[in-house]
Amino acid sequence: MRYDPGRMDLHGFDLNLLVALDALLREKSVTNAGRRVHLSQSAMSGALARLRHAFNDALLVSGRGGMSLTPLAESLVEPVSSILRQTQDTLSAHARFDPSTSKRTFTIAATDYATTVLLADALRDLSTQAPHVTVVVAPLRDRMEEVEDPGIDLYILPQAIIPQARPHELLFRDTFTCLVWRDHPEVGDRLTLEQFTSLGHVVVSFSEDHKASDERLAPWVGLERRTEVVVANFHALPGLVVGTKRVATIQLRLAKKLATSYPVRIVGAPVPMPPLDEAMMWHPRFEHDPAHAWLRALLKRIASEMPAETAPDADSHRAVSTVRRGSFGRRRG
Repeated sequence: MRYDPGRMDLHGFDLNLLVALDALLREKSVTNAGRRVHLSQSAMSGALARLRHAFNDALLVSGRGGMSLTPLAESLVEPVSSILRQTQDTLSAHARFDPSTSKRTFTIAATDYATTVLLADALRDLSTQAPHVTVVVAPLRDRMEEVEDPGIDLYILPQAIIPQARPHELLFRDTFTCLVWRDHPEVGDRLTLEQFTSLGHVVVSFSEDHKASDERLAPWVGLERRTEVVVANFHALPGLVVGTKRVATIQLRLAKKLATSYPVRIVGAPVPMPPLDEAMMWHPRFEHDPAHAWLRALLKRIASEMPAETAPDADSHRAVSTVRRGSFGRRRG
């Protein structure tokens, strides 16, 4: 189908189709676009057919690697996104938010760690205050350029990796500890420096370059870990150390929860672990959105009720940190 601007039929164009168009342009998939805006595949296929008629263009075409955008569709990506952002900003600036009656959908990007230690309690509270609100928890990916995604309302992630120009607020503080199999034949109450560097580690990575992700931890402990297994979520860690000599470095709050379901032990790290400051971040366009402000306040209150956590054997870690590390591993940072 060739694009002819003179043949575009925008008379009586349904502006609701812009939401579907934005999803199709971003996902390049009818199925995924439907999930994004909570439409069935057949409904999204119907929306695509109407859009093709309105623009007199195929918009999405099938290829060997899946669907791709036509030149016209490529040119619509930013304008359509901009229109939706401006519309949302205009409406939210003057709208009142009543959580008890709202049917709004919030999309929160978070790791399985943040979902377990914070969102589980927060969403339990939300279900009481806002029974008709829907929350979609999306995976937190490694690349921060996704902050521009208008489909994400809020990010929960380590404060250290948040761009300073982005609005954000600290939620809670955690720390790191280590997990080993309950019957580990070599490790006692805490790992020695030599054990930490010689034993295999299970590492969590949210990017294809898992070595780059691991670099984020290595400068903190001053040691290089020997990666043996790489996984994409924290909940997989305990199952991958059971029955092995492997070690997993994990957030203490999550470690305590998982240790009740797996035959694992929480052991002290051989060097001091710095605190982990978990924060929420949002796009400036949501700054004065009453609904968004309500959601942020809810998360802030739930986070403030979380008990403080201290790494096990913290005092002995301070003493160990004075040991020269050159003979055990390469210094980072």
